[in-house]
Amino acid sequence: MIKEKMKKTHVPFRLNILFLFVFLLFSVLILRLGVIQIVQGEDFERISEQTENVTAKSSAPRGKMYDRYGRVLVDNEPTFTLTYIRNQNTKQQERLEVARQLSHYIEMDTDKITERDLKDFWIITRPDKAKAKLTEEEWTNLTSKKAYQLQIDRIKEEDLKEITDNKDELKVAAIKREMDTGYALSSQSIKKGLTRKEIAKISENLGDLPGVDIAPDAERVYPYDETMETMFGNLGQIPKESLKSYTIKGYEQNDLVGISYLEKQYEDLLRGQKALKKYVTDKSGKPIGEPENIPGKRGNDLVLTVDIDLQQELEKILEEELRKARSRGNPYADRAYAIGMDPDTGEILAFGGTKYSSKENDYIEYSYGTLSEAYEMGSVVKGASVLTGYQTGVIGHGTTLYDTPIEIPKTKAKASYSNLGYVNDLTALERSSNVYMFRIAMKIAGYNYTPNTAGIPWNRDAYNQVRYHFNQFGLGTRTGIDMPIETTGINGGTQQLGNLMDLMIGQFDTYTPLQMAQYISTIANGGQRIQPHFLKEVHEASQVNGLSNIIVDQFETNVLNHIQMSEGDLNRVQNGFWKVTNGSNGTATKYFKGTDFTHAGKTGTAEVDKGFNLTFVGYAPYEDPEIALAVVVPNLSSDRNESVNKDIARKLFKAYFDLKDEPKSAAPTAKEEEKEAS
Repeated sequence: MIKEKMKKTHVPFRLNILFLFVFLLFSVLILRLGVIQIVQGEDFERISEQTENVTAKSSAPRGKMYDRYGRVLVDNEPTFTLTYIRNQNTKQQERLEVARQLSHYIEMDTDKITERDLKDFWIITRPDKAKAKLTEEEWTNLTSKKAYQLQIDRIKEEDLKEITDNKDELKVAAIKREMDTGYALSSQSIKKGLTRKEIAKISENLGDLPGVDIAPDAERVYPYDETMETMFGNLGQIPKESLKSYTIKGYEQNDLVGISYLEKQYEDLLRGQKALKKYVTDKSGKPIGEPENIPGKRGNDLVLTVDIDLQQELEKILEEELRKARSRGNPYADRAYAIGMDPDTGEILAFGGTKYSSKENDYIEYSYGTLSEAYEMGSVVKGASVLTGYQTGVIGHGTTLYDTPIEIPKTKAKASYSNLGYVNDLTALERSSNVYMFRIAMKIAGYNYTPNTAGIPWNRDAYNQVRYHFNQFGLGTRTGIDMPIETTGINGGTQQLGNLMDLMIGQFDTYTPLQMAQYISTIANGGQRIQPHFLKEVHEASQVNGLSNIIVDQFETNVLNHIQMSEGDLNRVQNGFWKVTNGSNGTATKYFKGTDFTHAGKTGTAEVDKGFNLTFVGYAPYEDPEIALAVVVPNLSSDRNESVNKDIARKLFKAYFDLKDEPKSAAPTAKEEEKEAS
């Protein structure tokens, strides 16, 4: 009984302790809530209304481009840009006032102003006149959007002349146009390349120019002037059709991007990492306090496969030899192309074209023609023709065929440049027999040739067979070069027996100079079609002059396919090409005599509407090829005693070997050039 009593009195005591503890906790909680609501309420309310925006971005310099020996080909020149960042609640009139002030401090190009820009500016600067463009009834009944469009439609040319006839006001309109282009809290470029005088004036008045700043920037410069400039590509505004895909990647509408060639192809690597400003804003969008600055980073540097010394020699040789050819009576020969390529790796060593511009009465760089223009290439394709004959089994090593004109009803007699009599496969290449190739075509087509006899059946699938084997060398298909565009050439079309025969001598389908370089490389390296490419390595941006030692990526040799022909067949054609430049009857032997390197190749002549296309493909040294070469000079008036294709090839081979072991000097800097000039 006593124990039970003690238990009963003990339990309430413990409960009292627990109740006291809970009471104290609630007291502390109520006290804390009171402090938050009464003492710190306003502060926390303000903080709760804030939002963080990471939208203000400043452009960063792009990566540089170097040649294979580390010489700068595309550089960045430091400059300063006038920028503007507007708040989310900045009004039109406030931007207009800033634009008016800036017009006193800078010069501004007005060429970009459109008629719509002028009309918008007219409405903002002339509100009373703009309002008078609509009746009271229209203002009452129309939505603001429709009313504004009606105002735009009713602005006349004489209204706009109020702006266009006033240079000062036109300048204000141009400045405001650029200010309006950007997004809220996004850095918008107003003018690039500020002068020292402009920088000084703006800096003195920055306090009165809300949102305006001067930012360090960079412009593309080319230490080797116009050498290969086309292939580097250009920068420009994001194309409208690509805006969505760029936006997904984090670009802004007004960013400059690569819009052609290497700048476009490697945009993701060259693009710099933008500097960011993190703003904290209130509900109205007004920034609170100073933004957090996150520095940007320059884009990666590209090492290209090109040897700039050889590139300059190539462009020089093309212009010199084209000048000579035109002076010999070839007025329609207005362009020439050449490509030097490592046949084992696909690396482009030199790549160029030159074109005579009648408008400028001068020769201009025309590199993009090497992959965008296609021509009938003539006899240079005969290596592929003979190999196709081997592969289809219609000829073998040493097969002899009779070279005399082929006479087919309703077709002009098809012949070689002279009747060569009995020739084998090697002689057919050495002396460039057309008839030998014609007979291969007829055999593939199952055509039992009888002179001047109509109605003999032949298999039209022979076209597909020939093109299938030609494609293995890159003829008539994409080479895979690391460029955003590439032409594949034109299929000749009409399937007639005579056209099939012309296909075998390079006078039906058309090919690009680049395809010819890949074709000869495939023969030179023993049967591997290699992807040609300009990119060699990608390096992390260096903080000092020159390349960093950190390699981000390398271009690996890419074998697109192995041709379906035996090593013996390839060796046989290589031997035939050796005879072309070395044999007693070789079509190019006299042009390559006396060289201190071994060589092989094939000349070509295609008869076209304007005259003749003269071509050459070859490689050297013959035993272990280091460079494969393709030369194309279209539209010569005559092929008799004309050697422009062979002259270009010989000089380019020589330039390669002469430069091979020379020490490589860097391009002169702007300061060095100024020093030399003074």
